[in-house]
Amino acid sequence: MEIAGIKYTKDMSGRNRYVHIDLDRYGENQLLEDFLDGLEVMCHKEKEVVSLDEFNRYIDDKLKKGV
Repeated sequence: MEIAGIKYTKDMSGRNRYVHIDLDRYGENQLLEDFLDGLEVMCHKEKEVVSLDEFNRYIDDKLKKGV
């Protein structure tokens, strides 16, 4: 099945491996945005977490120092 603005690329064994999505056509799609947000979260899963209070103190210190 073909869908306008969606293209699948197969690997050497013939399985669908990649999907190319026309963002001009589907970029405002809420489900696509949610999917991409989920990928972004997964990419940062192992990174250090800073509380909002810690972040605010850091920003306040930087602003006081003029940096």
